[in-house]
Amino acid sequence: MVIVQTQDFDVAALNEQLRRTAGGKAGAMVTFVGYVRDQADGTPTRSLFLEHYPGMCEREIEDVCAQARARWPILDTLVVHRVGELSLTDQIVYVGVTSPHRGDAFRACEFIMDVLKTRAPFWKRETLADGQRFWVQQRDSDAQKTDSWNSPSDTAKHV
Repeated sequence: MVIVQTQDFDVAALNEQLRRTAGGKAGAMVTFVGYVRDQADGTPTRSLFLEHYPGMCEREIEDVCAQARARWPILDTLVVHRVGELSLTDQIVYVGVTSPHRGDAFRACEFIMDVLKTRAPFWKRETLADGQRFWVQQRDSDAQKTDSWNSPSDTAKHV
C-alpha cells in the first residue's frame, strides 16, 4: 500500500497495520522513518515544502515496492509519504516491510527507500531561518546508491 498525504502519521499504528496484514507469517518487520533535517550550511533550516505529481507519484512508489517483492520473499510493504509544508524535525516518510526473514526485510526496506528518493516525482523547496528559499537538487550520492542496486552483485553490496 502507498499513501501520499499532508497530515502526519502514527508510526505505531502503521506498524500494527503492517503486522496484522502479515497474519502471523512474518518473522521480521523492518521500518524506516525519515525526518526533516537541517540541510543548509550555515543558516538553519526552517521548513521543507514537498510537492508531488498526484497519481503518478503513487504509481511510481508502488512500482518500486513491486520490484522489491520480485527481488526478495517479502510479505507486504507499506509506504506513507507526506507532502506540503513540513517543519524541522517533522516526519516525512515511513517505509515498512514484512518478511519471513530479517535479511530480506532489511534489504527490501533499504532498496525501497533508496529507489524512492531518486524515482518518485517529488520536488522539495527548503526555507532557511533567514527566509532564503531554494529547490533542493538530487544528490549524486543518492543516484549512485540507486544505481548500485542494478549491478549483478547488488545483494552482496547491501548485506
